[in-house]
Amino acid sequence: MALAGAAELPKDGPLPVSRPEQQPADEAEKMPAGDAKAEAERKAKEEEEKARERPKENAEEQAACRAALKEIGAAFDEAPAINDGKACGIDRPVLLKSLPGGVKVEPEATLRCDTALQLARWMEGSVKPSLEAAMPGEAITGLSQASAYVCRNRNGAEDGKISEHAFGNAVDIAGFTLKSGKTLTVRPADKDATLEGAFQRAITEAACLYFTTVLDPGSDAAHQNHLHLDVKERRGGYRYCW
Repeated sequence: MALAGAAELPKDGPLPVSRPEQQPADEAEKMPAGDAKAEAERKAKEEEEKARERPKENAEEQAACRAALKEIGAAFDEAPAINDGKACGIDRPVLLKSLPGGVKVEPEATLRCDTALQLARWMEGSVKPSLEAAMPGEAITGLSQASAYVCRNRNGAEDGKISEHAFGNAVDIAGFTLKSGKTLTVRPADKDATLEGAFQRAITEAACLYFTTVLDPGSDAAHQNHLHLDVKERRGGYRYCW
């Protein structure tokens, strides 16, 4: 008696050959020639638009920026020009080693001078005074940065708008080291009733006086462990602080 649901086999002759299911072809292979050309043109246009966003650096303005950076007490080295394709790069980058008062930048950060200068001004005008108010007698000895110059799209996405990090316009702050050896790590602090929470909220709000974009751990899932600060120029002096 045949089993119910069993496939019928031939009474004589060879058994049927079992063939593996055909795997789907790669998307690029399946794409018609016309669509592939359109996709290539779209990506080329996107790259051209990104390249137009790259800041054009004026020699005199950059010299003035470096003079201001030295005057405020930051330490830096000149870095070679960076040109990672049509979009990414910095014409006259600096390697920022420390901020006023010998606050070490860990690791050292490759940035546009404009970004480094605003970071130094924020440290002097907001971070140090806020720490003194929150923790009298303490002092900042180190700033931990999670990302400076890197050629990528926003939030590391495969497509979409280019990140300000790709121009040296942005720096991500992960935390601070204090002279006591204690570390303050950037974290979600909107409902943190401690002095550490108040300190983080104070310096985040004040950062928008120095930077045109400020994203903190409350802004989105991509910024849960750092402050994103950048100097992107916007029409009308508009600032995005979240």
